Amino acid sequence: MEERNHGEQIAMLAKRLWQASRALVDRFFDAMPDKADEAATIRAISADVSFRGARLWVLVFAIFIASLGLNVNSTAVIIGAMLISPLMGPIIGMGLAVGINDFALLKRSVKNYGVATVVSVATATVYFMITPIDEAQSELLARTAPTLYDVLIALCGGAAGFVALATKDKGNVLPGVAIATALMPPLCTAGFGLATGNVLYFLGAFYLFFINTVFIALATYAGARLLKFSPVAQGSAKRQADVKRYIVIIVVATMTPAAIMTYDIVRDTVLEANARRFVAEQLDNAGTQIVSYDIDRDSMALRVVAVGRELSDSAIAAAGRLIGEYKMGKYALKVIQGTESDSVMQLNNRLTTMRATSENYSAIIRDREARIAYLQARLNTYEQYDAMAPEVAREAATLFPALRSLSLSLSAQATPDTSLVEQLPTAIATLKRGAALPNADRRRLADWLETRLGVDSLVFVIKN
Repeated sequence: MEERNHGEQIAMLAKRLWQASRALVDRFFDAMPDKADEAATIRAISADVSFRGARLWVLVFAIFIASLGLNVNSTAVIIGAMLISPLMGPIIGMGLAVGINDFALLKRSVKNYGVATVVSVATATVYFMITPIDEAQSELLARTAPTLYDVLIALCGGAAGFVALATKDKGNVLPGVAIATALMPPLCTAGFGLATGNVLYFLGAFYLFFINTVFIALATYAGARLLKFSPVAQGSAKRQADVKRYIVIIVVATMTPAAIMTYDIVRDTVLEANARRFVAEQLDNAGTQIVSYDIDRDSMALRVVAVGRELSDSAIAAAGRLIGEYKMGKYALKVIQGTESDSVMQLNNRLTTMRATSENYSAIIRDREARIAYLQARLNTYEQYDAMAPEVAREAATLFPALRSLSLSLSAQATPDTSLVEQLPTAIATLKRGAALPNADRRRLADWLETRLGVDSLVFVIKN
């Protein structure tokens, strides 16, 4: 009997603790008292869904700004583009539409979302096709490999954004949400992938944008349900079950690749940390310096290059037996030291020297190519007059019968007080024996030669 009473007391105490904790949570975390006018919130979100006119132009300019920021690797410029971007509108509209069963709003949101996405990618593609800077900077590469952390950022950012929209005191939440969820940079990176023909960049960036879309909309849907927004239409139980099933399928399908990428990143990070700790604790002894180490996943080996006092075979074997304690039991330890490490270092130095020499040779070759191009252009100019002389002489003799011959060339003109030399087109006309050419005809011949040769001025000489 006493055990029964003791059990009832424990159950009663647990119930009271649960009720007290619920009251405490409701007191501090209940958002219902702060809920703004529901109809006004729906009208505001619905108004932000459409993309036409000025809003579409703002989107285009924001995409250009974000593309410039990614191109020059400027975080400040990218943040500015995200602050003026209106892309959140149709995404929040989709989540709210599903949450309140407003399928007309859902259709309009999906349509405008598609328009905004196509316009954004097309604008970024055009920019990256015409920009002279075609290297992928770190800010751009950061948008090509999404992980599960991006899922969490989009989910939390979307939830914060909807709570700010649906409550009275909105504060400065929305600008922070626009920066955190980063809808613009992935679309710009997708445009970079299309412009440069890099399919992996395009797919990775567009997948990140899709992650943000799905989980911002999911957070909005959950917020509409938790804040008890009234449904526009009471759908059947079957239809509501279908909607929930589709949501689960989309969420799982979106999360799976990101989860796999996250697992690979975390695994590699943990493996690198374990290897660093193993080398520091087991091999970095007094008199022995570890130059480098790397993990070869193909041969399943941890290669360590050491200089200074050589590690004994027994010390290496003992360290190899302890590698399993660092969660690297599948990896074999291979220590390169002594003359072998010297050879490795010499090889690295030789490769560095070869790269430097190669760069010097490349610079010399570029200089020589520029010199050859300059000389070839000079030669083409001289040969141009040699090729034109016979035809120009025939035409001049037809127009001026007193003309016996005509020579064309380039002459170097210099002045005594400077070292500058100017190349001038020169025409020497020889008259027939006993013929004369009046001054007016001489001027006409000189003007005709300038027009025929396509020059502004030339040295013109007449010989009898």
